Amino acid sequence: MPRYFFNVHDVEPSTDDVGEEFPDDEAAWKAATLFAGDLFRDIDGKFRPGQEWSIEVTDEASRPLFHIFISSKKRQQ
Repeated sequence: MPRYFFNVHDVEPSTDDVGEEFPDDEAAWKAATLFAGDLFRDIDGKFRPGQEWSIEVTDEASRPLFHIFISSKKRQQ
């Protein structure tokens, strides 16, 4: 079964060195969206205007497959 890696890019980027096995890209995408939702829920008011946050899903060869971005900006008056 293919292995997928979920790398988080934020103030303190983290690289997934272990990964998880999923039957296909679609299953990895679903897991990425659930993972992103859980992580963003835990930000708990710490995400500030001007910051960016993302999860990159790569395959076993470190090829990027998916990238989920969340960014914010303060409205200019």
